Amino acid sequence: MGAPVPLGGRAFEILAELARAQGELVTKNDLTERVWQGVFVEESALRVHVAAIRKAFGSGRDMLVTTVGRGYRLVGEWQIRQTDALPRSAAPALLPSTNIPNASFDLIGRASATTHLWELLSAYRVVSLVGPGGIGKTALALDAARRPPAGFAADRLLVELAALSDPRLVCSALASVLGIKLEGEEISPESIARAIGARKLLLVLDNCEHVVDTVAQVAETIVSRCPETTIMATSREALRIDGEYVYRVAPLGVPPQSRLEAGAASAYAAMELFTTRARALGSSFVADEENLDAVAAICRRLDGIPLAIEFAAARAAVLSPPKIAALLDDRFRFLTTGRRTALPRQQTLRATLDWSYDLLPETEARLLRQLGIFAGEFMLEAVIAVASKGIDDVTGQLANLVAKSLVLADIRGDRPYYRLLDTTRAYAMEKLHAGGEFADAARRQAEYYCGFFANAEADSEVKPQSEWLAFYGRHIDNVRSCLDWAFSPGGDAQIGAALTAAAVPLWVQLSLLSECRERTELALASLDESAANALRLRMQLSAARGWALMYGVGRAREAEPAWAAALQLAELLDDRDYLLRALWGLCINQFNNGEFRKALEFAHRFADAAADCSNSVERMTADRLLATSLHYLGDQKLAHDHIQRTLSRLPDLAARPQVIRFRFDLRASAHYFQARILWLLGLPDQALSVVERNVAEGRASGHALTFCSILGQGACPVAFLAGDLGAAERYCTMLIEHTERHPIRLWNIWARAFRGVVMARNGDIGTGLPLLQKALELAGEARLLPRFLLPLGELAACLGETGEVSLGLTTADQALARCEARDEGWYAAELWRIRGELLMRPGQCRSLAAAEEAFDKALEMARDQGALSWELRTAISMARLRIGQNRAVEASGVLASAYGKFTEGFETSDMKRARAMMAELSSP
Repeated sequence: MGAPVPLGGRAFEILAELARAQGELVTKNDLTERVWQGVFVEESALRVHVAAIRKAFGSGRDMLVTTVGRGYRLVGEWQIRQTDALPRSAAPALLPSTNIPNASFDLIGRASATTHLWELLSAYRVVSLVGPGGIGKTALALDAARRPPAGFAADRLLVELAALSDPRLVCSALASVLGIKLEGEEISPESIARAIGARKLLLVLDNCEHVVDTVAQVAETIVSRCPETTIMATSREALRIDGEYVYRVAPLGVPPQSRLEAGAASAYAAMELFTTRARALGSSFVADEENLDAVAAICRRLDGIPLAIEFAAARAAVLSPPKIAALLDDRFRFLTTGRRTALPRQQTLRATLDWSYDLLPETEARLLRQLGIFAGEFMLEAVIAVASKGIDDVTGQLANLVAKSLVLADIRGDRPYYRLLDTTRAYAMEKLHAGGEFADAARRQAEYYCGFFANAEADSEVKPQSEWLAFYGRHIDNVRSCLDWAFSPGGDAQIGAALTAAAVPLWVQLSLLSECRERTELALASLDESAANALRLRMQLSAARGWALMYGVGRAREAEPAWAAALQLAELLDDRDYLLRALWGLCINQFNNGEFRKALEFAHRFADAAADCSNSVERMTADRLLATSLHYLGDQKLAHDHIQRTLSRLPDLAARPQVIRFRFDLRASAHYFQARILWLLGLPDQALSVVERNVAEGRASGHALTFCSILGQGACPVAFLAGDLGAAERYCTMLIEHTERHPIRLWNIWARAFRGVVMARNGDIGTGLPLLQKALELAGEARLLPRFLLPLGELAACLGETGEVSLGLTTADQALARCEARDEGWYAAELWRIRGELLMRPGQCRSLAAAEEAFDKALEMARDQGALSWELRTAISMARLRIGQNRAVEASGVLASAYGKFTEGFETSDMKRARAMMAELSSP
């Protein structure tokens, strides 16, 4: 004889249908038609009930077999036995069908949850709504109880337990609501179950957490003896009884950190709740961008907790949303305006948390206080390191806090992660300070994360970037809070400096340039020079600061001294790794400052230092630096040789890009310089093919700064120069959106300048030219970076098209002077061509002789550099000049000479233009 198990009515009907089929397959359609009888239900509802049956079967769960995509069947051996009917309820016959109170307000954002609850209630005998205080467990349970599905005939009764101070009163409260009078019999779980008997009943047990043990005993007794009774409980922890389904009530949806688009606010239930409650209380704030952004911030900071959001909305009658958001740092004094009719513990935010905290044993309360030190997610190892002092069995105590909805657990990955809701953390932190425990906890936390990040850089050499970020990236908020403590008056600056140096890989991988610069500068200023590791820390911090300045500010004058300091210390400490990093940084810094000959010298020094290295990455980086230097100097053939040597070693990288040591994904950066060089050499098809693969590669890498360079150094200019303006605009849009998600200012400015260039070339010069001029003005000194040379050349051309030829010539001459002074040869031929085009325009500046001289200079430079694409473009301009001079044969000759050297790219815009001109010239 089997043991009875609790099972919901609808789940039992499904089981009965499968039993009747005697092991044969019953399709999903047949099951839903027989059990729900004409009512349309989602397939997910059937899955809920099947899961409930398997849970009831326990070790025999394999008896219920799924045939994927078709249906289910019951296998094994079983018996169908008729049991005696249970006695009818001893309760009075004429009872009201429900005592559920009418709703005083609409429940926002819970419609799908209410529907899902009824699916669960028809599959399980006990459904517990579990979650932290203020999440809306009671509101959701009552809303569900008010909305039974069609055909639901059971009584629906609410038993409120919040006011009970003694667990022994639970049975009395139940008996009172049920109308049970037990003539002299002791009120007990068993006597209540006998009185209920076979009565059809939905019992809502509200606010169980402070009497949870007694409620669990009563509920288990009722469901085991009363087959027609279903229980829905609300509690901050589960009942943990047989047959229970734990439904964790989720917070309301909140918007992401990014700026809200117009009309998007209504998609987030938390924002709808705030706005609705605020309006109901007389607020008239305008739903403009500033206010909606503030409401979004309020909802995020309050974790989407409905009760806390209602408290905040109550303040909107007298304060603007931005002011409310600003006051949330003192939320426990500020959020105190609950409903007068609410329970005392729900009239202020503090009272809500006091209720939960006061129910904790001292060891759990102490652990909760210690956990307040963590910002964001944390691991069990961190809890043990920070909070184990004076607490036995930290793991067990942490599990208890999770069960009581005071700590959230994410167990989806290889290891569990924990976090506190922001409001719970603020409460725990307040208690931590009040108990004088903060300083010790903060020190232990900072020491733990120093150790945690000690292997971060080494791990980057062996782990794929996505895996590395998934492990280390989620700890950045804790790093920030540790550093804030370390450099505070009561902190420890030496621990702060060590943690800053250890955490540099995190800022590098996340491309957080400004934060890296600010943190390293603070650490360098606070460094204790007498400490044993002071020189090494200064070397590491100087290199990190140099990187952040170089890519965050551009031509930062402070970057070179930072790299020089790192180089000097690396030589002193005989640290070859940091010697190479410093040489790399000094080389890149020379690019940024237009010192291309000096950059080539540093590239050679790097190559010499890396010559005897066994590490392929260092030799590849040497060739990549030499290729880049030679490319900017204008020697495209030799640059191509070096970039090909870099690419030939790419298989040595396997699938793990080396971002940390040299701050870029070497594979991706080699490819975008390859694309530039290929285009200049007259291989545009190959260049565009590399660009397309490179963009996909950059997206997959996940490194924000590398993707900026892929788009800005490679995809945008190569597509533009090849005449594919659609692709150029598409890549430009990607770069703008990317640099708005990741605040990388200089690349955002460049992208806006480039957008102006593309718009002007597409014929909208009236919009494009002002956009280009504004972006170049914003760039300031950064205009001297190599990447801004192309926009400056296009500015000169655009000015000529608008009739400002003199200003265009001045712009072109300034750019040419810059190129000559800096040996910046890669774009010089194009600038001479643009100058020639300006001199051909009508007006006071027109001089065909000077134009011819400019074109001759451009052709000479292009041929010397092996830059076939500049040669063709200049040949087209020279041919136009010759045609205007009635020298068609010479025009045809210069075009044919350049065109005949190409082996591909015949559908690019320059090639089609040249071909059309040659055809016109050859026609009679």
